[in-house]
Amino acid sequence: MKQNPRPQVAVYYFPNYHVDARNEKVHGPGWTEWELVKAAKPRWKGHALPRTPLWGYTDEADPKQMGQKIAAAADHGVDAFIFDWYWYNDGPYLQRGLDEGYLGAKNRSRVKFALMWANHDWTDIHPRKLTEDPRVLYPGEISRKTFDRATAHVIKHYFAQTSYWRLDDCPYFSIYDLPRLISSFGGIKATARALKQFRLRTRQAGHRDLHLNLVLWQHGILAGERSIPVSPKMLTEFGFDSITSYVWIHHVPLKPFPVMPYQKVCDQYLKYADRTARRFRGMPYFPNVTMGWDASPRTLQTDRHLDVGYPFMGAMSGNTPANFKRALQAVRRWLKDRPANQQIATINAWNEWTEGSYLEPDTEQRLGYLEAIREVFPK
Repeated sequence: MKQNPRPQVAVYYFPNYHVDARNEKVHGPGWTEWELVKAAKPRWKGHALPRTPLWGYTDEADPKQMGQKIAAAADHGVDAFIFDWYWYNDGPYLQRGLDEGYLGAKNRSRVKFALMWANHDWTDIHPRKLTEDPRVLYPGEISRKTFDRATAHVIKHYFAQTSYWRLDDCPYFSIYDLPRLISSFGGIKATARALKQFRLRTRQAGHRDLHLNLVLWQHGILAGERSIPVSPKMLTEFGFDSITSYVWIHHVPLKPFPVMPYQKVCDQYLKYADRTARRFRGMPYFPNVTMGWDASPRTLQTDRHLDVGYPFMGAMSGNTPANFKRALQAVRRWLKDRPANQQIATINAWNEWTEGSYLEPDTEQRLGYLEAIREVFPK
């Protein structure tokens, strides 16, 4: 009997664990998001904080330390890192983890990489105060000139890399915030023209084509995020080749407060995945597995923790490696009847430590989450 192909596993990577010049201007010399991880405190009964990384507070811009991450990912069934990638009107942000760390690592070929353009507003939430609306540091809305400059950089410096992740021999590029993209260009038709030009320039650079992916979500999380109705016709007009999810809570509100059981969130997400696959029939949907959620480390730790909006919000409970493994198994079953070129799952996340969603080993679970991936998606 012919077995179903092994799905590819792509893990989101959040590169805020290295020194960045913009961060230093806001937070001071040498600051990284590890500072919030260290400062986190329990906010409710049974809340196990702070979390301590097993490998220490690593510098992802160091090729040797990034090489350790690549080796562990490859050894445990991860096929690709999808880097959260930032480019604003005044240029790139948080790029050193990819440009110096990953691309400088000698073993980078063991795990492919791709980009998810995180084109949302970057707000001052490190940490956020309960009584203040976070100020926007870098607006996600950009000009067409910036878009063309950014995508030209992507084509030249990233798509040309032999370790860039490709689907059907086309470089994969994902976009996080569709409403922000549309507002950047002033409407659907102008957005479609910009994306068409991006695809054309990718072909002109010698690539077979561009695989354009959209992160689909129903409920905004970050400040300023808003959802809009998205139809199959709209996605076709924009030229998207597939859709996926970034995190379960884009589809499942965390209620009651302060914690919602992990398995309950998983069950509700899988129902969403079924509805989405039916609604967008003909447009591949790559399902997501979320390791957990707890954004409380991004709140000012001396404030009360109330349910007033990100990051003052609920968390998931019971996201043990065993329950994470069950979620992986459920998604693998969900994929089993899909065509071979749609056998892809995304995972949130390699290192969203301050959102409680990370695969990197900590001192409590050690390599438990990575081992779960290797058991469900053995190579």
